[in-house]
Amino acid sequence: MSIAFFIESFLLGIGLAMDSFSSSAVNGLNEPGMSRRKELLIAGTFGVFQGLMPLIGWFCVHVIAEAFEEFRRFTPLIALILLLYIGGKMIISGIRGAEEDEKPALSIRDLMLQGIATSIDALSVGFTLADYGFGAAFLSSLIIGLVTFVICIGGVEIGRAFGTRLSRHAQIIGGCILIFIGVKIFFGF
Repeated sequence: MSIAFFIESFLLGIGLAMDSFSSSAVNGLNEPGMSRRKELLIAGTFGVFQGLMPLIGWFCVHVIAEAFEEFRRFTPLIALILLLYIGGKMIISGIRGAEEDEKPALSIRDLMLQGIATSIDALSVGFTLADYGFGAAFLSSLIIGLVTFVICIGGVEIGRAFGTRLSRHAQIIGGCILIFIGVKIFFGF
């Protein structure tokens, strides 16, 4: 494998991690006092999903390409629905005026939904990896996942820093950001 392979995988990781970075920042914004363990869980979840999805896409190209092509049309809509749901829940909770200590912590279910919603477009990246053998596709996916993990750690930290300043409105702001990410994915801009 060449240096170009590693650079390309690294750049793919950066590009794919942007929605996960935003969601990580929202999670940090919503829960500025979260533990380091939870921060690692959030970054790890996004890293696993962003790394796994291109590998699943690669598999689909090699095994079930026609069926995946049909499903691919619906991925932006699925991401939009999931992020509208999570963002809407956050906005409603923020409007109802939950106190600082009553703020609902990020549930595992919501984190998994965020992971799926922000990485579903990475399935398409599997098509760009289609010329690779399994080993190269796996390595590229691993690099993408690791890059996403590191970027998401930064996202949570940034969100936590702003979350302490914006705590009264953090849920509303965070919900709006998640909805914006869903709309961005849906309309492809």
